[in-house]
Amino acid sequence: MQHFRALTESVKERLFHVRPEVLHRASDPGLLAVALGATLYTPATRAGLAQGILKQAGSGCLSTVICLEDAVPDGEVPAAEENLLAALSELHAVDDPGELPLIFIRCRTPEQLLDVGRRAGAALGVVYGFVLPKFENETGRGRAFMEALQLLNEDSGRAQDPDVQALRAMPIIEDPVTTHLQSRVRVLTDNLALINEFRELVLCVRIGATDMSSAFGLRRSRDLTIYNVKVVANIIGDVVNIFGRPEGGWVISGPVWEHFVNTERVLRPQLRSTPFEAVNEGELRQRILMENLDGLIREIELDLANGLLGKTVIHPSHVPVVHSMCVVSHEEYLDALDIAGDAGGGVKASSYGNKMNELKPHRPWAERTLLRARAFGVARPGVSFVELLEASMR
Repeated sequence: MQHFRALTESVKERLFHVRPEVLHRASDPGLLAVALGATLYTPATRAGLAQGILKQAGSGCLSTVICLEDAVPDGEVPAAEENLLAALSELHAVDDPGELPLIFIRCRTPEQLLDVGRRAGAALGVVYGFVLPKFENETGRGRAFMEALQLLNEDSGRAQDPDVQALRAMPIIEDPVTTHLQSRVRVLTDNLALINEFRELVLCVRIGATDMSSAFGLRRSRDLTIYNVKVVANIIGDVVNIFGRPEGGWVISGPVWEHFVNTERVLRPQLRSTPFEAVNEGELRQRILMENLDGLIREIELDLANGLLGKTVIHPSHVPVVHSMCVVSHEEYLDALDIAGDAGGGVKASSYGNKMNELKPHRPWAERTLLRARAFGVARPGVSFVELLEASMR
């Protein structure tokens, strides 16, 4: 697996100062958590599920979630499970398993996780992990999920074989008890303790902004980012405060962007024309506006500024946008190298001569930036996200 691998050699040479690393299922989980990028959700009821996942991988998707929870009507759960298991069997038979993205299954309950995992048999080998929705431990639900995953690892032999990657979890913070002010900090703190207890089984933490918004009867429009919905933005801030600290913290993914067709606007577009005019890509800008991607770009920028990395998406057109925005700029890269390479502290001007790098306070940022550079690469001087996006969307 490698971000932007579909680009030709000449295009990669033109765009990248440092190319993204080639990743494998057995790669360091900390790096894989950073490299998830756009995690594409697909209902388990989807026809042609296996072929769809292979197509997604071919177009640059490195992580995907097959959903058995909210995306599936209650009355269709048994059929969705059968469709999922058939797809896993089909994927297990592909000639080159390395071509598959990291596949996760989102289950409704700990009992369903264990049942589906056992019924998958050998085909469970194509699954990297499980998404744990509405993760909270006030009722014991969180611990039950983690213990079910631990038991499935034991039953499948993954716990006993050091050469086989254990199934990993991505808990989603979205339950009302982690959303409402009266209980939020206590429950989030308990969740952190539980996740740390099962640290070897957890890949990253995800944010479920749709359920967070639902707790207040809200939904953001295409003209707004989740950070304009203040009550949800406050929750995200608390999640980052508790889970995202540099010392022993977790990678936290950005919330879902759920718009993908053109609708009437209320506010002006959020995408400046200048970066596109600079590289003669006015048509690309128009396409982005027509496909509702300008709001996504703005939200990704705010995700990164607020300590989130990667994003849940529901349409393949979102994938290149997320990945292009995650590439580290040449300026960021030089700043990170300067800061991380000097442990003595102090202050120095940036290599670009336009800012102050304070070496001790900026060090956690530098370390995270260098990890992102390994996953998504570093752009050449003067190369903007517009050029990366244009190459990826051809």
